[in-house]
Amino acid sequence: MPECPAGGGGLLPAELRAWMLLLAATGAVEQRLRTVVKEKLDVSHDEFLVLCLLAEQPEGGLRMTRVAELLGRPKTRLTYQIACLQHAGLVTRRSVCGDRRGIEVALTDKARRLLAETSGTLAETVTEGLTRFMGPDQCAAMRGLMPDLSQEPRGT
Repeated sequence: MPECPAGGGGLLPAELRAWMLLLAATGAVEQRLRTVVKEKLDVSHDEFLVLCLLAEQPEGGLRMTRVAELLGRPKTRLTYQIACLQHAGLVTRRSVCGDRRGIEVALTDKARRLLAETSGTLAETVTEGLTRFMGPDQCAAMRGLMPDLSQEPRGT
């Protein structure tokens, strides 16, 4: 496994070194995933992230504001990405009942089929990228730390 450039005796505390290693691992995965996603799905990486969020919904879709919040994207940028996905026949948009400003986005059957066909290759790409930086136990621990993104945020 590659070491963080700060090694073990540098100035950075262990938590920051771990964070830097995690950033390096996710950066390597994203770089490879961008190519595979374009080849297999013919969408951008950011559009792919939208599809992944929607794929986790048991039924229906997500409000655009929730998608923007989960991805940390401005709503205007998301609107463009959704338009591209809609044009490709991968998502639908509809107004939310009782909220004239609310728009819900959902996957089409075409998108579900494409994701099902390519999910094995995409998962292998992620696994290969992560295992360059982490062992199997670390990867499992990381998955256990991730929140369930399909759940609405709890009030604070």
